[in-house]
Amino acid sequence: MISKIYNKIIVGAFFLLLTSLSAAADGFFDDVEVKARLGYSIGGTAPLSMPASIRSIEAFHLTPNFQIGIDAAKPLGGQWGLQAGLMLENKGMDGEVMTKAYRMKVRMDESEMEGYYTGRVRQKVTEWMLTLPVQATCQLSQKVKLKAGPYVSVLIDKDFSGYAADGYLRKDDPTGVKVVMGNKEGEWATYDFSDDMRLLQAGIAAGAEWQAWQRVGLSFDLSWGLTGIHKSDFKTVEQTLYPIYGTIAVTYRIK
Repeated sequence: MISKIYNKIIVGAFFLLLTSLSAAADGFFDDVEVKARLGYSIGGTAPLSMPASIRSIEAFHLTPNFQIGIDAAKPLGGQWGLQAGLMLENKGMDGEVMTKAYRMKVRMDESEMEGYYTGRVRQKVTEWMLTLPVQATCQLSQKVKLKAGPYVSVLIDKDFSGYAADGYLRKDDPTGVKVVMGNKEGEWATYDFSDDMRLLQAGIAAGAEWQAWQRVGLSFDLSWGLTGIHKSDFKTVEQTLYPIYGTIAVTYRIK
């Protein structure tokens, strides 16, 4: 008899706790603003400072760096708030540079060579990822909001590949055997470091939002990777490459 009473008390207390949590959650989310976003990013993967071995940027081609996602913003009091989101995005790059004595590993005629390359390098990067940003917000006015904070990204598709052409490689060291690469497919050397890319990346992002109309707005963001796009033990490329991108997006207020 007593155990039955205890069971009823426990069940009742558990039900009361669930009811209280549900009521609290309802109140917490009452003033949360939810927006969908569609954007496009421009940028690249680059070292913090341009090394002397990269002499010039010869070409930069636009890539499908689209971003689609959803943001939820919660006011915390006064001008301040908290915003989190989930985005599917690509941080890709397609460019050409001229190098001199740039350390790299290439594949030519079914064999791998590592050394110091002088000539033209084409680089293609694809990083489709799911990104979770968490940002503090400051509401400057009814229409303008600033935001900044960290993000974490998980790669779901990746590629880091290209070719070396119109130049030569000094094998192993700057005075090693000279291997010449031509300017036509079949004459140049290729490389692929996709397997050496990080699956989990992190960085910081900052930006501003402008609520242009009742539900439609614009978002301007700059993201800066802190971990580099390759694994920590990857030393083939002499500099750590960081994803640095600017994004402009159209937002639509759902709630």
